[in-house]
Amino acid sequence: MTTLLNIDANTVATQATNAANIAKDAFLTKWKEATGGNEYGEPMYCGFGWVQVTPENKGNTRLGKQERTVLEAMGFSKDWTGKSYQLWNAGGYNGQSMDVKEAACGAYASVLNSYGVRASVGSKSRLAVGIIYGRGASRNVCLFS
Repeated sequence: MTTLLNIDANTVATQATNAANIAKDAFLTKWKEATGGNEYGEPMYCGFGWVQVTPENKGNTRLGKQERTVLEAMGFSKDWTGKSYQLWNAGGYNGQSMDVKEAACGAYASVLNSYGVRASVGSKSRLAVGIIYGRGASRNVCLFS
């Protein structure tokens, strides 16, 4: 089984990012075909998505430090527990749709899993919705604090 120590971080990150971008585009295309789209060009469910990886070795060991170096080279950073690593918005999607971000992060995690790295997808909805008024029209948007 392949581990974080046996992969080339740049190659795997490039493959995973490409897969995330393809999944993002495919999701939006399928969504537009199924629903006809809307004025914002994305599903109206705001939120965040990320890829979560928990290294196999403890962080204070030689192997643990090497694993963390690989993850950081791929763009991951420690989560709030200090035991796992996260890569937020793996597809680089600039919209607010959580559905799109989940699709992209799922593809990214699948590539990591194919290399034997235990990766999963996390997401969190952003429920604060407000109305912006301007130029005689209003529209609903997600509010981020």
